[in-house]
Amino acid sequence: MAKHTKEDFEDFGLGEKSYSKGYRSLNKDGSFNIEKTNISFLERLNFFHSLVTMKWSHFFGIVALTYFLVNTLFASIYSLIGIENLTGIHGLSPFEQFMEAFFFSAQTITTLGYGQVAPLGLLANIVAAIESLLGLLFFALATGLFYGRFSKPISKIKFSQKAIIAPYQDINGFMFRLVNPQKNELLDVEINVSVSMKRKNSELRDFHILDLERDNVRFFPSMWTVVHPIDKNSPLSELSKSDYFEKDLEFIAMLKAFDESSGQMVYSRSSYKPEEIEWGQKFVYAAKRDNGKLLVDVSRINESEKAELN
Repeated sequence: MAKHTKEDFEDFGLGEKSYSKGYRSLNKDGSFNIEKTNISFLERLNFFHSLVTMKWSHFFGIVALTYFLVNTLFASIYSLIGIENLTGIHGLSPFEQFMEAFFFSAQTITTLGYGQVAPLGLLANIVAAIESLLGLLFFALATGLFYGRFSKPISKIKFSQKAIIAPYQDINGFMFRLVNPQKNELLDVEINVSVSMKRKNSELRDFHILDLERDNVRFFPSMWTVVHPIDKNSPLSELSKSDYFEKDLEFIAMLKAFDESSGQMVYSRSSYKPEEIEWGQKFVYAAKRDNGKLLVDVSRINESEKAELN
């Protein structure tokens, strides 16, 4: 029986089939360019994930809308069972009475209870008791979601918009840069870079993990140039610039680090396509010393200059 090595099955769950030229599986912002279709609504439903990952403006909008709708619902119930079952209602028109019932509902659901309006009779008290219970549950849920969003570790690692093929020692190397623009300290930072390429005369793709000059650093306070030496063992060793386009290469970078502020692991990823790779360039040094400090100019992360390839 033939034995298979790990390399025979090197895959990253992104699919081996290349359906179109220029397709990328990972967007520049780290999101996957893959969408699942023909999934039922119930299978797709995930309230917690949606509420924790959506934009802050959308989150507060949903909370405010839910709060308004719930109070409108209970104000309608109080109106249906009779405004006379609420003491302290002074409105004369139906609209004024409804608005007073609405604000009474807002006071009940938040357990605030100013005392100006109070329920009378068994039915009105039952509705108010149910609303108070729902209010406790609703605000507990909203608080939990708010904390979950606030405490979720987010890595805002900045990758260079372009990668380069630059001289490296007596050979060449594939390089890109990254920096942490925020003040939180990242420790035990690990980087993994892989490349996928189309097979010859086939629509299938092969995946290779690239060996790096350095794949981890203990501390990450400065800018890091990630280098893959293109030696004889590299899957890029025999490829020319035109081959990068012909084979539709996609470089995928994934970073993992320990965030000292949150005490949790954070992840960040990005990708590079052939049109985002410049040949015969080298990154310029983006740091300088001033008053005993090392100043890193983050705005120069993409800055490079010409260099002769080996």
